[in-house]
Amino acid sequence: MDTEEYEQKLNNMLSDEKTYEVLTKDPTAKYKRELVSILTRFKTENKITRAQYDYLYPTAENVPRIYATPKIHKEGNKVRPIVDYTGSIAYQTSRALADILAPLVGTTEHHVLNSKNLAEDMAEVFIEEGEIFNSHDVVSLFTNTPITESLEVIKNRLQQDTTLKDRTLLSVDDVIELLRFVLTTTYFLFRGKIFKQRFGAAMGSPVSPVVANLYMEFLEEKAIASAPLECKPRMWKRYVDDVLEIVKSDQVDNLTDHLNSTDPTDSIKFTYEKEHDGKIPFLDTLIVRKSDGSVKLLIYRKASHTDQYLNFESHHPVHHKLGVVRTLMDRMNNLVSDEDDKQQEEEKIKKALSLCGYPNWSFKKVKQQIANKETMKTSKKSENSEKSKGLVVIPYVSGLSEKANRIFQKHGIATAMRPNSTLRKMLVHPKDKRDPDSTTDCVYEIPCSNCNQSYVGETGRRFSTRLSEHMKETDKVTGLKKNYTRQTRKQSES
Repeated sequence: MDTEEYEQKLNNMLSDEKTYEVLTKDPTAKYKRELVSILTRFKTENKITRAQYDYLYPTAENVPRIYATPKIHKEGNKVRPIVDYTGSIAYQTSRALADILAPLVGTTEHHVLNSKNLAEDMAEVFIEEGEIFNSHDVVSLFTNTPITESLEVIKNRLQQDTTLKDRTLLSVDDVIELLRFVLTTTYFLFRGKIFKQRFGAAMGSPVSPVVANLYMEFLEEKAIASAPLECKPRMWKRYVDDVLEIVKSDQVDNLTDHLNSTDPTDSIKFTYEKEHDGKIPFLDTLIVRKSDGSVKLLIYRKASHTDQYLNFESHHPVHHKLGVVRTLMDRMNNLVSDEDDKQQEEEKIKKALSLCGYPNWSFKKVKQQIANKETMKTSKKSENSEKSKGLVVIPYVSGLSEKANRIFQKHGIATAMRPNSTLRKMLVHPKDKRDPDSTTDCVYEIPCSNCNQSYVGETGRRFSTRLSEHMKETDKVTGLKKNYTRQTRKQSES
């Protein structure tokens, strides 16, 4: 997408005054004071430990930045807005809230965990005469999720949760207070302007998917219970904002009208797609209806799919490339239901990867790994439990990183290798550039003004405290030296 078209689409989106507003100044300092006040109160009341307080305390103060990814499989190249919260004042709090609320999600029979879970559920499904598969999709779920109503839904769920006290010492009201702060202080930078999100949750905040999921669970429970008998779906499976149903063929429009009248805020709206020629895509599966009413599953590839995968000659460690083969083979084994279809899928995988430079030995090696998967899992678990002393992430440099990995392994330390230079990093820059002086999660070297040494330490509140203490100590020494010099000079003059 050309830069001009990209920026025009984002500017058009941000001009929606219902959802966004332009701020006249950076609210970071104000929001930080509010969050620190809440955290300090919780620490004083012994609801969080000192370690938890230090973890949640906003040491980094990056302004979140918005960017968008194009939906190339949809007409008009619509964009999906994402807010980069990394290093923002509420990032750690959002992660902690996601951990607290996550066990509330997926407790209903309608929840789909992933494609594998869907394949298992579909094994026993039969379509009766006059029924069809249909899928509903929520229009822009995150930005249309109503915050006030979501907080009420989550509060009710927390009050019914008997295991909350096992995850946190915070009360239900405390959790809601923190959650309200995170959800109502969404702001971000785009091309030098700071915007506030007035409605909905931001995609990119760790807690947003949990909030959207819980509100969708509330809506689906209400929708299914209140659906008129003639359009009530016989099966309802949902993955976040995508829903798969079995419904009477002449009731799809009635069901859609009913769903679109369910949300009390009138914000959540559904679109639908019927099965075509007995086939319907859902997640990355293609569900095919057989003549006897049973179903089989194939791998679904969008029309925009290009069969382009990580090239075998690219500057990546070999296990990354084998991971591509293993991922595609695992997907085939977990999703494709018929053996004949599995053979055809395997041929597709081999053909596509061969064009990307993958040699025959890579397929054989991965097949052997899959065959020994359970044995490898068991041995790996016992090995990790005995030897692992943590994980380090290192940049990948061919030949050098492999040697470093072997050295780390001798000391029981696991490694993950990350490519340093990629075409995406070189060519695509959708986010506003940050001032280098605002860099976080790094190490600063600051020269001391009172001595000849440099002080090195991680950026953040603790580093600032240590540096201040160092400066005070050197100030004392410098003061003593100056005082001694003055006294000596006076004695000499007298």
